Amino acid sequence: MTLSPFSSPLYVMAKPAGSLCNLACSYCYYLEKKDLLAQSPQNLMSDATLETFIRQYIEAQTQPQVLFTWHGGEPLMRPLSFYRKVVELQRRYAGGRIIDNCLQTNGTLLTDDWCRFFHEQQWLIGISIDGPQDLHDEYRRARGGQPSFQKVMRGIALLDKHQVEWNVMGVVNDFNADYPLDVYHFYKGIGGRFIQFTPIVERLIPSSPSARSRLASLADGQRGTLADFSVSPAQYARFVCTIFDEWVRHDVGEVFVQLFDSTLARWMDEAPGVCSMAETCGHAAVIEHNGDVYSCDHFVFPEYRLGNLCDESITAMMYSQRQRAFGLAKRDSLPRQCRECEWRFACNGGCPKDRFCTSRDGEEGLNYLCEAYQTIFHHMTPYMDFMREELLHERPPANVMEWARTQDNLHTSSIHPSS
Repeated sequence: MTLSPFSSPLYVMAKPAGSLCNLACSYCYYLEKKDLLAQSPQNLMSDATLETFIRQYIEAQTQPQVLFTWHGGEPLMRPLSFYRKVVELQRRYAGGRIIDNCLQTNGTLLTDDWCRFFHEQQWLIGISIDGPQDLHDEYRRARGGQPSFQKVMRGIALLDKHQVEWNVMGVVNDFNADYPLDVYHFYKGIGGRFIQFTPIVERLIPSSPSARSRLASLADGQRGTLADFSVSPAQYARFVCTIFDEWVRHDVGEVFVQLFDSTLARWMDEAPGVCSMAETCGHAAVIEHNGDVYSCDHFVFPEYRLGNLCDESITAMMYSQRQRAFGLAKRDSLPRQCRECEWRFACNGGCPKDRFCTSRDGEEGLNYLCEAYQTIFHHMTPYMDFMREELLHERPPANVMEWARTQDNLHTSSIHPSS
């Protein structure tokens, strides 16, 4: 049976300040987009584009609840008055629907006024922070090289002061990946209960003999050079497995790690809640400040531009044959090694952005992190199996913590039997 393209709600993340940011993180894949998207003054979304986006986005939804996500760059480069206008327009066009908002920020520009607004409007805030100070400041610095950690922590304190709900958005890079428990314990220590880890994997290709390298797109047909801040598969596997071992023994039901929750969902044959693990993609796009819509936030390249809000509706672009083909390619372009893999049900080949390696059969399209995923899912299997059984018998999956500790004791006893 072929599902209707309207069976899944569409999602379009908004970039109201384009690639503008007060920081210059070394691994940021968005700073270079200012050259691609220089069609409008100052890289700011106009009031007309904002209103058209909000109206069309709400009208395009097939569900009673509508989620807006404001991203960057740094979305707080727009003044508070901009987001007050956002709320006003959402109310005008809501049509009885429930409107939710989330915003991802580096946290350095937060003030009491911002946090009061977020609390009043019940916005969810994603905070980008890569661990303790030495790990965070390795790559997340201002344009002049100044560290950003203390300003981020000040922002988190303001969110807590005003009782604003916030989540941790952590990038796993070649540096902090070697300190998994330092990162995890730090997040717990600052009150992070919802954690999303994103492995950074980027390739660079020369844009011209005299210019600096630019980020590679799959459409380039070039392998490029792996950026030195990219996490290696072995690093990422160790990072995830180490944190999982801590979480599964102490924090299930108290700390929610997106990767672990999504993996359990796949074990239950449910949607994972994260696009990289889904069988197909294409339901989540991005709108730039100038109204251009692209297939995905990681595919803001000319080849993946679906059109502009001034010329076509969001509905037409998101349900177009072109976007459907983009989404189905995630499944249909898998190399044989992936199609026959025992972990395909959980991984589904990972994010297409990272499928630039060659399989053991010589096919293109293997995910760079393939070995990491195999290690991770193999490591998680007994615990996921246990939690699945608990859920199927309507028992709390948090029971896995006692079971895991019992297994540890049995293992220790078998190695060191009492005399």
